[in-house]
Amino acid sequence: MDKVEILDTTLRDGSQMAGVNFTLEDKLALTKRLDMLGVDFIEGGWPGSNPKDINYFKEVKKIYLKNSKVTAFGSTKKRPGRDDKNLEAIVQADVSYATIFGKTWKLHVREVLKISYEDNLSLIGESIDYLKSHGIQVIYDAEHFFDGYKDDPDYALETLRVAYEAGAQTVVLADTNGGTLTHEIEEIVHRVRSEFNFKIGIHAHNDSGLAVANSLMAVKEGARHVQGTINGLGERCGNADLIQVIPALELKMGLKALNEESGLRALKDISSYVYGILNMQENPYQPYVGKYAFTHKGGVHIDAMMKNSRTYEHINPEMVGNSRNYVASEL
Repeated sequence: MDKVEILDTTLRDGSQMAGVNFTLEDKLALTKRLDMLGVDFIEGGWPGSNPKDINYFKEVKKIYLKNSKVTAFGSTKKRPGRDDKNLEAIVQADVSYATIFGKTWKLHVREVLKISYEDNLSLIGESIDYLKSHGIQVIYDAEHFFDGYKDDPDYALETLRVAYEAGAQTVVLADTNGGTLTHEIEEIVHRVRSEFNFKIGIHAHNDSGLAVANSLMAVKEGARHVQGTINGLGERCGNADLIQVIPALELKMGLKALNEESGLRALKDISSYVYGILNMQENPYQPYVGKYAFTHKGGVHIDAMMKNSRTYEHINPEMVGNSRNYVASEL
C-alpha cells in the first residue's frame, strides 16, 4: 500500500492559534499520544523562539517513541554568508530532523526580508546545507508557495529546485494564507510533480475552508507528505484537520497514513484529549469524531438505518472510535 507521511504540527503551528496555549507538560504528554496514534513526524516547536520549546527538546529525549520522529522548526537564515542563531538553536536541540521554512513569494523577499531575489535563493541553499552538515535531515517548507507561484511561477519553482539540490529530503508546498482554491491546488501541484522527481508535501491553512480538501487534492496529484494538526488548530482559521485527513486517506483513497494498525480507532480519543487539555469545547458536529457525526434524527433516516446502516452513514463510526446514536423528533 502506498504510504503518505503525516507530520503533526499541533505543538507548533497549532499553538499559534488564538486562545491556544500548551504547557511543557502538555506538549510532552501529547507527544506520547501522537506517537501512539502512529504519525511519522511530530513538529515539537521552534527552539529559537522561546525557552519552553528549548526545554521541550531537552525533555522529549527522555521519552521512548515507537513510531514518530520529533522535528525542530525554524526559518532560513537572515542574511547570506553569516552565522544564524535560529539555525544554531536547531542544532543545539540535537534532533535528527528539522523543518525549516523559506520565502517563495517575491512580495515577501522584497518587502519582508528586503533582500534581492538571488540572495533569497542563497539563504535557502545555505540554510539546508548548514543543517545537513550537522547530520540533520531537512523537511523544507516553501512558505506562501501557491501565492508565489501565481505571482511568478518560474521563481517559485526555482526556490524548490534550490532546496532539493541543497539536500532537502522533502519539499513542502505551503498555502500559508489559505486562499488557494482546490482546482488551483490540482493544477499547480500537477505542474510541480511533472517538473520534479523529489518527494512533495502539502501544508494547507483553512482561511477559505478548504484545508482538508486542498490536502487531499495535493495527495491525488502526487504529494506523499501531509502536514496538519489535531482538530485543525493553527494560525488564524487553523490548519488542515488531521482528524479528517487521515481517515480520508486510509478509508477512501487506499493509502497508508498511520504506522499503528489501531491508529484510526484512536482518532476520537485523541481529538477529545486535545480539546480537554486546552479547556476547549468539543465540536459535536466535527466530521468523523463529533458527538453528532453519526447521530440520526429524521424518521426516514432512522427507518432506513434500522434496515442497513450504509443508507445514511459514509463509514462505520467504530472505525474511527465513534459510535452511532438515534434521537427522536417531531418527524
